[in-house]
Amino acid sequence: QVQLVESGGGLVQAGGSLRLSCKASGRVLDNYAMGWFRQAPGMERSFVAAISWSAENTHYADSVKGRFTISRDNAKSTVYLQMNGLKPEDTAVYTCAGATAAYSAYVPLFATSYDDWGRGTQVTVST
Repeated sequence: QVQLVESGGGLVQAGGSLRLSCKASGRVLDNYAMGWFRQAPGMERSFVAAISWSAENTHYADSVKGRFTISRDNAKSTVYLQMNGLKPEDTAVYTCAGATAAYSAYVPLFATSYDDWGRGTQVTVST
């Protein structure tokens, strides 16, 4: 069992930046890919970004490309989401997810591919 705990959310003005962190603990095995999803009020959960265990592969939703950067530090069992140029439409609860993959370069894109989920952290972008 893996536990995921997010931090770093908050209130920021449009154009500002935030960095989210997600620390994994418990039975974190090799080839553990991680990703971020978000859910705005009244909307379905959507994919934001994901990174393979090896960090050689990343993938982003079109809406955040060029503004968000996902990274990881396996020594700290932590994944990060650097969010720059925030817009009001980025307002959502951001949730970290993890998946034990078959190989180190795998990047899961769909929520159904993930095994473990955090509780989420609120990001609010004001105009």
